[in-house]
Amino acid sequence: QVQLVESGGGSVQPGGSLRLSCAASGFTADLDTIGWFRQAPGKEREGVSCMRSSDGNTNYADSVKGRFTISRDNAQNRVYLQMNSLKPEDTAVYYCEAREGDGFGHEYSHWGQGTQVTVSS
Repeated sequence: QVQLVESGGGSVQPGGSLRLSCAASGFTADLDTIGWFRQAPGKEREGVSCMRSSDGNTNYADSVKGRFTISRDNAQNRVYLQMNSLKPEDTAVYYCEAREGDGFGHEYSHWGQGTQVTVSS
């Protein structure tokens, strides 16, 4: 089983920055992607950014492109989300998610507990 633990959330003013961190432990050898989702009250959970484990290829939601950057530290099995120029609409619970393949076409998702990000004046 893969365990994911997020940290780095908090409260900032519009225009501020935060860096989220996700530490992965357990059996991580088969992880295909790792990334971030977020969910605001009353809204669906949406993908923010993800990284493909094999080559580091990244994707970003249009709403965060140019402001957020995903990165990884393979030695520590960590993935980061640097969030700059934060807006009130970025307020949400942010979740780390990792997807794991079994080599036979099946895929499993693992989720962290979430960390709150609040952007307000």
